[in-house]
Amino acid sequence: MAGLQALGHNPVIDTIVYQLGHTPWQGLRYYDLIWPSFMLMTGMSLPFSYAKRSLTQTHGQIFLRVFRRALALFLLGSIRESVNLKHPHLVELSSALQPIGIAYFCAFLLVRKSWRFQAAVGASILAGYALLLAFVPAPGVPAGSYQQGTNLVAAVDIAVLGRTHEEGWGTVLSTIPTIATTILGLLIGELLRSDWPQKSQIRIMALVSVSCVVLGLAMDPIVPVIMKLWTTSYGLASAGWACLLFLAFYVVVDVRGYRKGTFPFVVIGMNAITVYMGRTLVPLERIVDIFTKGPAAAVGSFGPLFQATAVLGVEWLILYWMYKRKIFLAA
Repeated sequence: MAGLQALGHNPVIDTIVYQLGHTPWQGLRYYDLIWPSFMLMTGMSLPFSYAKRSLTQTHGQIFLRVFRRALALFLLGSIRESVNLKHPHLVELSSALQPIGIAYFCAFLLVRKSWRFQAAVGASILAGYALLLAFVPAPGVPAGSYQQGTNLVAAVDIAVLGRTHEEGWGTVLSTIPTIATTILGLLIGELLRSDWPQKSQIRIMALVSVSCVVLGLAMDPIVPVIMKLWTTSYGLASAGWACLLFLAFYVVVDVRGYRKGTFPFVVIGMNAITVYMGRTLVPLERIVDIFTKGPAAAVGSFGPLFQATAVLGVEWLILYWMYKRKIFLAA
């Protein structure tokens, strides 16, 4: 962010900087799609991994493996947030890893159900959550309040965890609708594994994606699009956009076979958990800063951009080293 801002102010740079930050409260930016994208991809991977493992393992064995992975994700999230907050936090659902672990396990429970049943469960979760926020009050919180600091989600965190987020939002209740995003991923994964013609698969994904975006944004005047509460409107709109992003890459890379320039992203994607955890556990920015202070000062206002690029470069080289040696850290 600071690196981009060093390039000066113009409509293009300002728009990019704006999109690379979370919305303070109500609204939707590109950066707000990262977490839903993880949820979506987690669900999409389930049909493929289940089909592969079911060739050599029983359902019970796969269940135990999924449970262990979900627990590992939960504990990794706990470690990350304990380091961030500088004191132990077993349950800190603002870390993406803990909700992903929960949603991953819940979606697995549906893996052998029909797509209609899966879709019904996902829709019921979103509808039920919307009704909950709209009609259930809490001490000091009127029903239907979506205000920062005065909402049912924050009230539940205070009741369950004894605390809420300093910015006036909570995580316990809002973890529930993330399961619906993962279920959508599960449905897409099953569609991609099906015998449907590729063009039909693309049309269905496009239709579902656009429908989710339109419905989510249409709900905004009544049910505000708020990531930090994971409102139903946000869940729909963000999942739709995340699905459209996946569809764009799927068409370009897998359907049309245009893979030039994708390798750097493959290296990162193969060790996504390493990237996510490493940023917290290893002060790489401080280390790189020691060696880049001089050159950064020499380029003046472009110093922050130079240092940010250097950090990204070092991170990628570490991941490339792991990739070449087939070291992949997965829960």
